[in-house]
Amino acid sequence: MTDRAGHWVEAFVAGLLRRHDRVWWLDGAAGRSWSGRASLVGWLEDDEPSLTYDATRGEVVEHRGTSSAVVGDDLFAALRSRIGSPGWPRRWFGWAGYASRSDLPALVGGGAPDACWLPAPRWVLVDHVTGIVRPRLFDLDVDDIVVPLDQPTAGFDVTLDADWTVAAYRAAFDEVQDALRAGHTYEVNLTYRHRLLGVAGVESAFQAYRRLRRVNPAPYAGFLHHRGTSLLASSPERFARVGDGLVDTRPVKGTVARAADPAVDRERARSLGTEPRTRAENLIVCDLLRNDVATVSRPGSVSVPRLLAVETLPALHQLVSTVRGRLADGVGAVEVLRALLPGGSMTGAPKLRTMQVIARVEDSPRGVYSGAFGWLEPDAADLGMVIRSWVHSGTSWTAGTGGGVTVLSDPDQEYAETRLKLDRLLAALGL
Repeated sequence: MTDRAGHWVEAFVAGLLRRHDRVWWLDGAAGRSWSGRASLVGWLEDDEPSLTYDATRGEVVEHRGTSSAVVGDDLFAALRSRIGSPGWPRRWFGWAGYASRSDLPALVGGGAPDACWLPAPRWVLVDHVTGIVRPRLFDLDVDDIVVPLDQPTAGFDVTLDADWTVAAYRAAFDEVQDALRAGHTYEVNLTYRHRLLGVAGVESAFQAYRRLRRVNPAPYAGFLHHRGTSLLASSPERFARVGDGLVDTRPVKGTVARAADPAVDRERARSLGTEPRTRAENLIVCDLLRNDVATVSRPGSVSVPRLLAVETLPALHQLVSTVRGRLADGVGAVEVLRALLPGGSMTGAPKLRTMQVIARVEDSPRGVYSGAFGWLEPDAADLGMVIRSWVHSGTSWTAGTGGGVTVLSDPDQEYAETRLKLDRLLAALGL
């Protein structure tokens, strides 16, 4: 990575992390025309509030200074009452995990908050094309915060704590096939957690993110840290964008590794776009998202401007569709976030019944994985899907991986795809 602005942002964020325990960086270095090539970086002072949600207890907690207090039981109500209200900033940064909606079935538990949102009284915008740095809503010499940085750490001493073997995956796969053939679901996104135990501390997490953004640059990338928990995101998928009265989402379903030989690489891309099983997976999820988007859109306004398009990233090809709607009167970004969670590409269809199947066959909570991260305003948002990401909490490093399963799926191919999605994440830890 030769992006000079990116190197400056790394040094700036490193300086912030030495001063503050709540910091966010939405990393635009690998952005595309549809995602933008600007980084947003901000932080909270000790006496400024942030929100977390614990799905196990059903509690929204406000953190301020050394104190924490329960302020409700509905994450979205708490966000709705604060974002843009008098005395609160318009823009918030954070994540909402798989179990953020209490009305949908999901395994719960784990060390990281299921959701975490930080108001933005100040932030810095860094344009990766021009290199221009623009402080927003504050007056501060940002260069005073920058610290010198060496190359990121080569690797970490970690041990395996949880994973699925081929046999474990096959057992869950067989249960999914039973549900598919019984007509309970058309497609199930079957996932599992790869968990490592090792070094603690935000400095280690940030070193790993610096490596991750080099080995797996992605349109929706970022490092978000809140009091002992860090999200290291390198996602290729848009969860939702809200703006100008519109909402659009870009579900990814279908992934294949790049090949070194150009001819083989072109053939893999062509096959991805024509293979019936992969096209069916994407089409099923696209139809689910047409329904989800319709719940917050004006009648008749939902469209699919792009269907089954092959997109190429440095490490893989993926099959992507786009679903768009014009928002109904009175619908804001928080309502869109709630309506689309969890993202259809991470559940399968129909959503409710498929999530029931997932809760039965998966053996650990998804937590932050399969959720959404980015920023929210009352009538605008830009959110990526939490995939191809690490969550670091205490000494635990957790990454989710998986893929869509239909009746046409082959268990060995599906398991291989889950490992492909892990490869770059493991490389960020030197593994």
